[in-house]
Amino acid sequence: MQRYFVPSDQFTEHQVTILGDDAHHIQRVMRMNENDKVLCCNDQGQVCLCEITEFTNEGICLTIVEWLKESKELPIQVTIASGLPKGDKLELIIQKATELGAFKFVPFNAARSIVKWDEKKGDKKVERWQKIAKEAAEQSHRNIVPTISKPSSIEELIKISERYDVKVVAFEEEAKQGEQTQFAKMMNEMQPGSSLITVYGPEGGLTDKEVNQLKQHGFISCGLGPRILRAETAPLYVLSAISYHFELQGVK
Repeated sequence: MQRYFVPSDQFTEHQVTILGDDAHHIQRVMRMNENDKVLCCNDQGQVCLCEITEFTNEGICLTIVEWLKESKELPIQVTIASGLPKGDKLELIIQKATELGAFKFVPFNAARSIVKWDEKKGDKKVERWQKIAKEAAEQSHRNIVPTISKPSSIEELIKISERYDVKVVAFEEEAKQGEQTQFAKMMNEMQPGSSLITVYGPEGGLTDKEVNQLKQHGFISCGLGPRILRAETAPLYVLSAISYHFELQGVK
């Protein structure tokens, strides 16, 4: 069943109004009719089953049939902080990491980032990233759409990290030296409901200076197994491992 994320101000006690691109998708792409049903999610992650009652020039009116008790979210909130990579790699990270349960994305300008952030085009870029996250969240039946911030400096990233329970930086030099325990130890010590921020470098990785700067502010430096992972692969590896540990193994 199709799922749509609808702003809470478009909900009333018994009805939902869907506007814009989503209304076009329902009517022109999915070719739905009155009495067809969809799932609607509000800004609080609540999900309801809705029935289409009317098509208007402004949008689509739906009646709420029932509120559902479901949660498709990871037991811990995982934020992905990626050094800006080349090309459309960040779009891939956002799409796939959303499918795997990421809660938030914080891109940052790393020392080895080849791409430089263009403030003039910045808002449109973030808007595109947010659209990719929304579509991936709908496809994977998430309860929420991850938020994506404008790229920050590493100093701003450190400031953001102060509100997290656990802070990890994936560093390829640790992997090269055979470090394979810190990540597993971190997962074993975390409890459902905790928040985690994980930092990854761009192509070329993070510099020693950046890693030391992060470690001075409470980040744990760790390897991700014996193989060196690409910038777009490492976050997906981490989310997959977290899902296996907390969901498939049934850790409480």
